[in-house]
Amino acid sequence: MKNSNSPTRTAAPSAYGFHGVLRERDFGRAVEQVTAALKSEGFGVLTEIDVKATLKTKIDVDVLPQIILGACRPPLAHAAMQAAPSIAALLPCNVVVRSTGDGSTVVEAIDPKAMIEMGVQGLEGGDHPALAEVANDAHARISAALDSLGGN
Repeated sequence: MKNSNSPTRTAAPSAYGFHGVLRERDFGRAVEQVTAALKSEGFGVLTEIDVKATLKTKIDVDVLPQIILGACRPPLAHAAMQAAPSIAALLPCNVVVRSTGDGSTVVEAIDPKAMIEMGVQGLEGGDHPALAEVANDAHARISAALDSLGGN
């Protein structure tokens, strides 16, 4: 049974990620919930980019709160880089948490399977079946993290 903060998760329109809506009015709390959900699946947050603050500082525009979390699960990152060192250019997995301004928060994440499909053509050494295994694992974990936001 889902709680009142239940997300609705569907494939993003561009088919390269996950998309959910968290009915959380407090943006800071929403970021904490997403971070905790990622942690429960073994991901740490390596970077946190405050888009709102950056745009205000750099070009003096006001936008709704938005944070880009750079999520990483070290064993997966290591396995991917062992298979193809240049894959590091696609790491970490980005998870966006952004306010809609109407009392909900959008959570979007890149699908590691799509990221590998887009990036693997240019990697040295050609075919990388080990990357598919890593991407499938990361895909399942990120999907589970987003699903858990609903309290399933």
